[in-house]
Amino acid sequence: MGVATQPKRVVVTGGAGFIGVHSVEALLETGAEVLVVDDLRHASYRPLPAGAELAVADIAEEPARAAIEAWRPAAILHLAAQGGVNRSWREPAEDAHINVLGTVSVLTAAMAAGCRRVVVASSGGALYGAAKRLPTPEDEPTQPRSPYGTAKLCIEHYLGLFTRTGSLDALALRYGNVYGPGQDGTGEAGVVAISSHRLLAGKAPVIRGDGSQTRDFTYVGDIVAANVLGLASTVTGALNIGTGRETAIGDLVHRLLVIAGFGGEAEREPLPTGEVARSALDNALAGERLGWRPHVSLDDGLARTLESFRGQV
Repeated sequence: MGVATQPKRVVVTGGAGFIGVHSVEALLETGAEVLVVDDLRHASYRPLPAGAELAVADIAEEPARAAIEAWRPAAILHLAAQGGVNRSWREPAEDAHINVLGTVSVLTAAMAAGCRRVVVASSGGALYGAAKRLPTPEDEPTQPRSPYGTAKLCIEHYLGLFTRTGSLDALALRYGNVYGPGQDGTGEAGVVAISSHRLLAGKAPVIRGDGSQTRDFTYVGDIVAANVLGLASTVTGALNIGTGRETAIGDLVHRLLVIAGFGGEAEREPLPTGEVARSALDNALAGERLGWRPHVSLDDGLARTLESFRGQV
């Protein structure tokens, strides 16, 4: 494993969002000083901890770069992004602006601030597309099937460029389908959060297609552990962060129905064009290089998530 030391001064872009708030909490617990850079458009209902500083700025714009440069962090955790595959098809130019240009802007600020360590949220499911090997290892050819996945691949190329040329020591973490407390249950992405929100409002959850499509559902606490390990490491390149297990959407929704004690059946709607049929991420390399492995079972994670939505509906 390439292990350095836990950085004591960290910028978290998108730190007011779902994964961001959890990550900021964990970093503060290590004793780090944390600056959050976030435009608050997709802030989590879970508030930022009082110990974090906040710069309200769009990551693609100059005020965000100025805030990062002035803070002079030892490391940056770059989580800010426009999420959602369907949204990326509706707004591919906006998706590229936020996800690609925004990331390049953050990387530029890192170099100007003398910060070499950057860990970036990437996507396993969106990058590999219709993978031939499941669970899918990092050396599987990348073949994204959406503008969102293409943007993530482009970001990884920039990380590779700046690492090869000696400007940064950058690591991309290819997350599975992240779920957990604090996720937005009112949007169009995040089947666990959306289904939980609907169930607690007395509405049936919705399954797209026949529900046989699979995903690698990874609890947010496990994702955060990988973020913290990644920031303290010298590992570069890309690592999968997932459970290595496929779960069918239909099975996932059924589990939520049982946990919630909902007596009805799920509703159905057509499957979006280009939907990936199967996804699971081989996490062996993350275990070898970061010492990371997932700890939260799916049933436990679903129960925690559903419970967290009580009082939010």
